[in-house]
Amino acid sequence: MQKAKLALKTQARPQTIVQIGDHVTVGGSDLLIIGGPCSVESQAQMEAVASRLVMAPVQALRGGVYKPRTSPYDFQGLGLEGLKILAAVRQRSGLPVITEVMAISQIEEIAAYADVLQVGSRNMQNFDLLKALGEINKPVLLKRGLAATVEEFVMAAEYILSHGNANVILCERGIRSFDTYTRNVLDLGAVVALKQLTHLPVIVDPSHAAGKRELVADLAKAAIACGADGVIVECHPEPEQSVSDARQALSLEEMVNLAESLTAIAAAVGRTIPSGAGSLPRLSLV
Repeated sequence: MQKAKLALKTQARPQTIVQIGDHVTVGGSDLLIIGGPCSVESQAQMEAVASRLVMAPVQALRGGVYKPRTSPYDFQGLGLEGLKILAAVRQRSGLPVITEVMAISQIEEIAAYADVLQVGSRNMQNFDLLKALGEINKPVLLKRGLAATVEEFVMAAEYILSHGNANVILCERGIRSFDTYTRNVLDLGAVVALKQLTHLPVIVDPSHAAGKRELVADLAKAAIACGADGVIVECHPEPEQSVSDARQALSLEEMVNLAESLTAIAAAVGRTIPSGAGSLPRLSLV
């Protein structure tokens, strides 16, 4: 861990606040609530998501356009078309957008459309990809690998930092264990440890940890209570019809209720949740 010269917290480097879009930050007193579907499926779908979440205390949208799937026969994402949808929805709603990058060849294209580039669990130790992301001027959301130790996770962030990009957000999304009741085991102990060890913002993905929508809200609340800087949650206008991760997606109403319920927990731990960063007048409702 001592080799993580740039990621570890020191007196000279107490806490990093990452700017996302024009009016959204993560790592300070304000919490970051991110919502959206696993996959971008259509313009109408994303307009429906944005038009509901923009009225809630949600500050950013998520949506995958390049999808790493276990089976090569499953939906792989809309690619460039999906990026254009995200950019259009951002323009109308004012909400910054986050999407996953899987390969070096995708970086330039995604950076042109998205506000934050996400590195998924499968790519946490794709070191060439991490080095390349260290050379761009965009925030990177780095998810913990499914069997990565805390030290390995921090050292993966170090790859990005050491190549010049200081805007790294860590994301705990659960680790694989022997118990199959949940999709993964959410390691909130790691969240506490990372907040003590590093100066980087740390958020939690309760959707991928749980794999079951009925568990997501309570895990999100626990994440905020233990000191996470925010959560990223999957939601969909029609969860059961989602082309990917349908079982863990919340409905839009459930997402709004969750975001609103986190306000009291945030206050109890000395944090705040700002109102949504978007602006309804710019939205073209579907």
